[in-house]
Amino acid sequence: MISDVHSNLHALQAVMEDIDTLGVERIICAGDLVGYYPYPNETISLLREKDVISIMGNHDRSVIHFNTVGMNRLAAEAARWTSENIDSENVDYLKSLRSRMKITIEGKVLSVYHGSPRDDDEYLYEIDACSDLLEMCECDYLITGHTHIPFVRRYQEGMLINSGSVGQPRDGDRRASYAILDTERGDVTICRKAYDIGTIHQKVLETGLPAFLAERLEYGF
Repeated sequence: MISDVHSNLHALQAVMEDIDTLGVERIICAGDLVGYYPYPNETISLLREKDVISIMGNHDRSVIHFNTVGMNRLAAEAARWTSENIDSENVDYLKSLRSRMKITIEGKVLSVYHGSPRDDDEYLYEIDACSDLLEMCECDYLITGHTHIPFVRRYQEGMLINSGSVGQPRDGDRRASYAILDTERGDVTICRKAYDIGTIHQKVLETGLPAFLAERLEYGF
């Protein structure tokens, strides 16, 4: 499980290299493939190459509709830059994504949302998690993103999982974050992977994206 890649190709490549060694059968992305960083086309290409099953996040939606209402200044600038630099075929790919999905794996139901079952744009932090959300979407595993902060909460009814952010972690750990779910054993592991932050830092500055987007990667917030 991955989420919030945000066009950070170097982080995604490092995570995919990790995943390739683990015998993972499928990869699910909880949205925000693009936004913030300068590799939207390469990021989408790699996700499609790896047959990642993705849903749409708010940054993906803003690029599709050229609408930055509700975004802070940095996010809006990055969304506009992405809209101007993404290939039309990749816009079409983003348009093809659902806002949420439910799939069954080995008899277990997984519901995937960028925000939450209540609102696609809700920031669902661990303190807000509750078993009612599992009952609401009638699933064994509820997978979310959007906050960029990983957590796992276990309940009698099932499990709520946020894999954190591949492209822009915000929990004080600058390494890319993802999660591995073993559906047979019901185990979840939050994984971290270091990557070359310096290269993407330089690319952000070269492309004219806000410098703070590069700086925050150094600190993981």
